[in-house]
Amino acid sequence: MSTFATASVSTHILDTSIGRPAAAVPVSLAARTGGDAQWVTLGGSATDADGRCKDLPALPEGTTHVRLDFGTESYFTAKKQAEAQQDAPRVRDSGAFFPEVAITFAVTAGEHYHVPLLLNPFGYSVYRGS
Repeated sequence: MSTFATASVSTHILDTSIGRPAAAVPVSLAARTGGDAQWVTLGGSATDADGRCKDLPALPEGTTHVRLDFGTESYFTAKKQAEAQQDAPRVRDSGAFFPEVAITFAVTAGEHYHVPLLLNPFGYSVYRGS
């Protein structure tokens, strides 16, 4: 039997183009209580140096769907500026082809959902982690 009254969510981001966590990426959490219900933004956070969001808001009772919005454009803009300052050779454009990534998924009360984002300048992948 689960000890959670509602579902819970966590996430982290790995920049697969450099094999490192993506720090300082804004993440917003929204929820709804049914497929036809309106989305309610619960709050947000930003990834830490390990690429993790450890302080996402709790989900309200009755949540059936969750949306995580990742503000990837600011991450890639900062990364591009850091590369330019280091005079790093550029073999590809490191801009943000995807300025944001929105992941929507269904949840069940009592379950924990860890949703990692694997990110690079030209693509992304997500999955239900543990």
